[in-house]
Amino acid sequence: MNWSLVTRIHAMWILVAVFLALPASSRPFAAETTAASETDSSEAVQALHKFLDDHQTESFQAVAQKPWSSTHLTRADVARARDLLAEARKKVLRRTRAGEMKDRVLTLGDQRMPFEYQVFGERPDNGRSLFLSLHGGGGAPKTVNDQQWENQKRLYRPQEGVYVAPRAPTDTWNLWHQGHIDPMFVRLIENMVALEDVNPNRVYVMGYSAGGDGVYQLAPRMSDRWAAAAMMAGHPNETSPLGLRNVPFALQMGGRDAAYKRNQIAADWKDQLAKLREEDPDGYEHFVKIYPNKGHWMDREDAVAVPWMAKHTRNVTPSKIVWVQDDVLHSHSYWLGVDKANATAGDVLRASVSDQTIELESNDVSEVEVFLDDRFIDLDQPIKIVGNGQTVFEGHVHRTIATLVQSLEQRSDTELAFPSRVTVTLPKPFPQSLVPEEDLPRYVAAKTDQMLLIDGELNEEAWRMARKTTPFVDLISGEPTRYDTRSAILWDDEFLYIGFWIDEPNVDAEYKERDDPIYYDNDVEVFIAGQDAYYEFEINAFGTIYEACFVWKDAYEAGDFASDPQLSPNAPNQQTFNGVGFTDHPRGERIAFLGYDFPNVQSAVHINGTINDDSDIDEGWTVELAFPWKEMHWLAQADNRSLPPNVGDQWRIDLFRFNKTKAPKPATDSSGWALGKHTVWDSHIPEIFPIITFAEE
Repeated sequence: MNWSLVTRIHAMWILVAVFLALPASSRPFAAETTAASETDSSEAVQALHKFLDDHQTESFQAVAQKPWSSTHLTRADVARARDLLAEARKKVLRRTRAGEMKDRVLTLGDQRMPFEYQVFGERPDNGRSLFLSLHGGGGAPKTVNDQQWENQKRLYRPQEGVYVAPRAPTDTWNLWHQGHIDPMFVRLIENMVALEDVNPNRVYVMGYSAGGDGVYQLAPRMSDRWAAAAMMAGHPNETSPLGLRNVPFALQMGGRDAAYKRNQIAADWKDQLAKLREEDPDGYEHFVKIYPNKGHWMDREDAVAVPWMAKHTRNVTPSKIVWVQDDVLHSHSYWLGVDKANATAGDVLRASVSDQTIELESNDVSEVEVFLDDRFIDLDQPIKIVGNGQTVFEGHVHRTIATLVQSLEQRSDTELAFPSRVTVTLPKPFPQSLVPEEDLPRYVAAKTDQMLLIDGELNEEAWRMARKTTPFVDLISGEPTRYDTRSAILWDDEFLYIGFWIDEPNVDAEYKERDDPIYYDNDVEVFIAGQDAYYEFEINAFGTIYEACFVWKDAYEAGDFASDPQLSPNAPNQQTFNGVGFTDHPRGERIAFLGYDFPNVQSAVHINGTINDDSDIDEGWTVELAFPWKEMHWLAQADNRSLPPNVGDQWRIDLFRFNKTKAPKPATDSSGWALGKHTVWDSHIPEIFPIITFAEE
């Protein structure tokens, strides 16, 4: 007998046993390949059927604890199980919600939402449509809002469906987009599905005036609940149309409705929606009509939006999702989930599916639950999930009753119940992946009340007392550098002050004319970042200055940068580029204005030795800079930051030193040194600039 072969086989089985003993999350990609047994699957669904018949409970959580709930299901049995759960859910709701439907009042905590409804037309075979119609009013006395509710009850008449006019729980200006509204609407839809035989895939939301304000916000943030939405005579406040990718959206506005710039904003949304549709022809369906001779009241001509909406049916498993978090946060959207505790307003998560591959992209979200269903991907075949360009899961998944029930309990909608789920962690995208935020250098800039003479000597008490930065490190490796370089930052109400201490045994410089390419010399550099633009300053030992201002192309027109002659399209010496020496930036191109001169900047150099004289050994040189705050409006405007900063404000400012020579081997020296490493040869990455906090003292 070949005992060597036996030993190898035995070792192989030990490895297999160890692998199977690991929790699924610890195995590579958590991939499993066992196919569902039709017999076992059928028996699990039969057990579910019996459990639902025997237990008249409001919650199905107990189902997930049953051994058969983890049985691997076939595709057909998932459909059977979903139908069983849907019918059981309706029975529970008919028993437990009949009272609030009869009373026509929903209660959530201390908030009450009365509602009235009418049923129109014959019931279609697949269930009725549901129209939620939101009244106007807002920040007004209760009697005014009550009257608006009465108007809304009879404002529209769909050809078919249940027309519901809820009364807002509050009388505040934000009637329809406070946090209690979302769960109330979910509950109201559930009730109508169970007690009025509404088709959950034919639910529509519309609203007039303040109700239109609500639709502007609720349509994208509850996008997975709507078949379509219609906004009449409202104002969007801070929301954007980006989250409407899968919600057909009707926008109706009077051309003379100038209050709060409603008409102007409607025209802008018309353009934004058209652009989104052009860029994504399968999404962002919309119907915008602006009535040129109408004011705030459109004489019911806006009712054309009702039959337009009714043409649409919800797709709960779209092939592409654009999920934008509102200030009222959500944990799920379509077949995606996130931990709401870690979500913030403005987070964007994009997802798409093609064949057996799901792609996820986000600069904001780190962990994503991906809910899987044969309605949009074949679960009998292996799937791949790619997060920010990297494969984060690859393998088979299983359909189970447990996951189906858990997602139903989370969503309160059997159409949004999914039989499989994978949790993945997204790698940080470029450029944040280069240096994690927790590893970015941080510096506290002290406010000074001393008058500083910009002479380059850095001998005032303020500079002597200032906390110096840590020594600069190699731009790519982060390793210590050949010579010491440190800096300090001070500020007052007029200027941002930056000082450099540069050790150099042979001070050297060549270029003497302003805007000469001193980046080929030994120089030090300052980068000050705004949201839509950043500024670069360079200086060599002669005191020669090179400057540039960079504006992100996607913000150039909206930010009105062209109004500055130095930043106009006709400004001399400009070019468009997409990175320096490394890679394209995900934000796209930026415009480099290489002839830009920062107004009223002050600079000076002091040499501790002799310049361009190798016969002696120098100590080095110092640099002193003063940048007027009032000239930084192009950096400050996009995020409305204060000039000068408020105490506690944080800015992104990076500091560099570039050298003509490298340290001899085996030292690691890219010849670019910085306050913190970039890991690549590119100093133009504002997302990884150090974080500077402005302090009182």
